[in-house]
Amino acid sequence: MAARIFLAGASGVIGRSLARQLRDAGHLVVGATRTTQGREALQALGIEAVMVDVFDAPTLTRAVSDVAPEVVIHQLTSLAGGIDPASATETIARNARIRRVGTANLVAAARVAGARRLIAQSIAWAYAPKPPPYRESDPLDTEAGGLRALSVREGVIPLEDAVLGQRDMDGIVLRYGQLYGPGAWTETPKGSSPVHVDAAAHAALLAIHRGAAGPYNIADPGGEVSIDKAEAELGWRPDVRLAPGERRESLSS
Repeated sequence: MAARIFLAGASGVIGRSLARQLRDAGHLVVGATRTTQGREALQALGIEAVMVDVFDAPTLTRAVSDVAPEVVIHQLTSLAGGIDPASATETIARNARIRRVGTANLVAAARVAGARRLIAQSIAWAYAPKPPPYRESDPLDTEAGGLRALSVREGVIPLEDAVLGQRDMDGIVLRYGQLYGPGAWTETPKGSSPVHVDAAAHAALLAIHRGAAGPYNIADPGGEVSIDKAEAELGWRPDVRLAPGERRESLSS
């Protein structure tokens, strides 16, 4: 069943793959981006695009309301250039602000627009230390220190609280493992719970119509997080990949 979708972060690493998958599934997609380049890339895919800054709450609310989406998908980050050790604090703080302030603005805009479901990107390595595997019912690391505190306590936890703590729509949080594949920092699996970009995007596609409100771990099997819930409730598979032709079309834009 086709749904009307507002996709924030549509020109990002996951957003590019997700926009293509949403379009091919027959959904009516409006992609939001901060740049002219991002808008042109989305338009080249045949996807309607709007330019909006997630920190500009009134403009964001108008943009989402104009779309009148059934579902809002949040794939916003500020990590496209990677993390330079020389400026790691600044980069992580900037990304945490998007997760904290940007998410709050997007939740408020989705509420005004009357969306029925909000799907948001989180991370799968924010759990409090314990022997793995980590399950969605395990607590996040509220006692983190240093740069991890900046990322988890100032970014991830406020994001998840904003999405899961409201009652106006179904809130879905996708806790992605370390991304690999086209556009990511690495082409091959790395980290404690890696996940391919296309499979990560596919989880958001499935969550439009499947799964109860709550968090879901999204990662390759054999890592530190359990993916049983995503497989059972979303019908998600970690082996989803775009075909080479589809990939060329997505990236050429």
